[in-house]
Amino acid sequence: MKKWLCIALAAMMVLSLVSVASAEDDYVIRIYSNSNSTERQEWLINAAAEAGFKVSLDDNSVYSGDTAAVQAANENKDADIVFGLNEVRWSQLVNGQYPNLKVMDWTPSWADAVGEYKFDGKAYGLVIQNILMLYRTDEFGTNGKELHFQHWADLVDAGYTWYRQGKVGGTTNMNINNAMLYSFTDPTSPAGGISVDGWKRLWAYCANGNNTGDKYGLEPLIRGDVNISTFYSSSLYGEIYATANAGTYEHPLQGIPVGENWALVDIDDGTYYIAEYIGVMDREGRTAEQTEKVKQFAEWFGSAQTQIAWSQSFDSYPCNQEAVAALYDEVPPIYAIKNCSLTTVPGTEMTYAEYVGAHSSEWTNIMTNLGFYWADNANAPAEPDWDNLDWATLTQKAE
Repeated sequence: MKKWLCIALAAMMVLSLVSVASAEDDYVIRIYSNSNSTERQEWLINAAAEAGFKVSLDDNSVYSGDTAAVQAANENKDADIVFGLNEVRWSQLVNGQYPNLKVMDWTPSWADAVGEYKFDGKAYGLVIQNILMLYRTDEFGTNGKELHFQHWADLVDAGYTWYRQGKVGGTTNMNINNAMLYSFTDPTSPAGGISVDGWKRLWAYCANGNNTGDKYGLEPLIRGDVNISTFYSSSLYGEIYATANAGTYEHPLQGIPVGENWALVDIDDGTYYIAEYIGVMDREGRTAEQTEKVKQFAEWFGSAQTQIAWSQSFDSYPCNQEAVAALYDEVPPIYAIKNCSLTTVPGTEMTYAEYVGAHSSEWTNIMTNLGFYWADNANAPAEPDWDNLDWATLTQKAE
């Protein structure tokens, strides 16, 4: 349960938390992020202004997704701040994969409050979210039967209808794939470090799933078009609450944080979590005073007070445990699920998140080259001849 009084007080405090007056007040801090819905953009510009900062960032009509955001920052060479993304992308930034993006050394005062969600001295967690598998428990779903899977891919044998996405790309889509492929890691496999059985199961997920045309999976579940679906944790409760009270749907999902006619599929493997981070970029031509201003902004944005207000506005779950303690009496069920992204992959010394980072481009190439996630089932491609595939070619980007 949220501590509503604490939230309201924090939301008022955040606008007066910082008063930064200096000769650098006119410096406009250039931000790149994939957490850039129009509402988030407007909120951040206005809240930052109240706190003494001028910021500039593009909304997702300019670029959408973590790949687009980080590529734009790398190409434009004008980034002061990058926030959002996930561990995979941040590990690439911190390790210098993008030549024009150098992450500065920086440690905020709240560094110890974010626990394991940090790249020490470089980038620190803001919000946590994960990918969820949900099902209806009413007559539009399982009629009261509880669902338990060992692995995410067990969905394809469950005997119910499910939503599946209609394209390869996108952060949410990638994380659904990450959850589906988790139990099929094989460091010796030429198929991108995933067993061929894993790709067969993912193909079955595509072939037998229902691509409803919706960008995300919550809408078809709310409509009752499918029994089971996938969605991300951030904004789940808000969406269920809003649609339940809007009167738009005849049989919407009801109940938060515990569903009245919906539930989470109990999956032994857990689910794939990501944390979104913030880091300060080394922008060429910026003065020492301007750099200090940028660091002050990052300090302000990741603070407990600001993250309380951000969480309340956008139904997100902070990495900052001081913010969590102010917001919740107990951990919401959607964040109490086992985190498979930080488990060690057998046969390696990598966490699964690191393993994803090492192979994600190969997985995208495999899915693109084989035609995964077709939009129209009537024009579905033929299932590949799994025993006679050239994985060395399939893991490469098609010319």
